[in-house]
Amino acid sequence: MVTTISGRAIVLGDNVDTDQIIPAKYLNTSEPDKLAPHFMENEYPDLAGSIKKGDIIVAGKNFGSGSSREHAVITIKGLGISCIIAESFARIFFRNAINTGIPVIEAKVTADNFEKITVDFSNSKIVYGGKEIKFKEYPEFLKNIIESNGLVNYVRSGKW
Repeated sequence: MVTTISGRAIVLGDNVDTDQIIPAKYLNTSEPDKLAPHFMENEYPDLAGSIKKGDIIVAGKNFGSGSSREHAVITIKGLGISCIIAESFARIFFRNAINTGIPVIEAKVTADNFEKITVDFSNSKIVYGGKEIKFKEYPEFLKNIIESNGLVNYVRSGKW
């Protein structure tokens, strides 16, 4: 698994649900490049166009609530988001993210929008604006899934 990720913080609030992440009218495809331009378009119409590969979503409580659809995670992956940090996640979203190869971290981070943020997986810490936040270390099996870019790739690798 990559030991350090750095990017700009894309700050969202509490209770961001899967219908906000990707509106239902786009669920006729599961192609990341077709979903990505519609990320959060009802709440922030220009947000998807301002996201750069490697950016990190920073959110509040209950991120990814709503339906169990994987389209929300596929949309985020299509944007090139390198990690999602939230105070808490809907459990199914958390697993969908891991299973798709996107690292997710439960931590309370108060970064400003577009502020540089670094995630150090080796030392289980997040650094931004002179602050350092510790998070719970990933178990080895989750590291392996993320390193393989998702559960399907991990199973196909025969490493499990």
